[in-house]
Amino acid sequence: MPYQLPPLPFAYDALEPHIDARTVEIHHDKHHQTYLNNLNKALEGAPDLFNKAPADLLKDLNAVPEAIRTAVRNQGGGFVNHTFYWESLGPGAGGEAQGPLAQAIAKAFGSFTAFKDKLTQASVGHFGSGWGWLSVDQTGQLVVHSTANQDSPLSSGFTPLLTCDVWEHAYYLKYQNLRANYVAAWWNVVKWDVVAARFAAAHK
Repeated sequence: MPYQLPPLPFAYDALEPHIDARTVEIHHDKHHQTYLNNLNKALEGAPDLFNKAPADLLKDLNAVPEAIRTAVRNQGGGFVNHTFYWESLGPGAGGEAQGPLAQAIAKAFGSFTAFKDKLTQASVGHFGSGWGWLSVDQTGQLVVHSTANQDSPLSSGFTPLLTCDVWEHAYYLKYQNLRANYVAAWWNVVKWDVVAARFAAAHK
């Protein structure tokens, strides 16, 4: 069966005033849907791949037929990255990480503030379209990094914990060219309990 678009886990206006309702609606219903449609189309000639989760395709792109590998990397990445992004956000969120995740952040970056500054810089300073990430690398260490276009940390052996979408479609209606203002607002809707659960799963 072709992949399906997960429903948005909150109302369009739930992230107001930080991320506006119209942006959320277009971002999810149009952009996210288009990546899904294009991924499903790319896999029509290799239907057995539908037996794998989209994230698993990205973890081993070399196992994807060369003729559709770029499409899976781009469209599959767009689909998986956006699903991950929406799951990371919610109303009444923000603040700081707690518990073991907070301790790991302090150990890796010196403090939560230093981590926040580093991820902000990675997101705001990324040239062109892409994503800012907090991930666990192959050695189990927390790292802040960015990826271009729809590339996924999964394809590099990383386990993503949190992402900030810095494609213009994620913020342009409200913030225009002021990406830094969008990233500053984005911190107010991060669901740290979700990020903490991902961190715990990565260290089982």
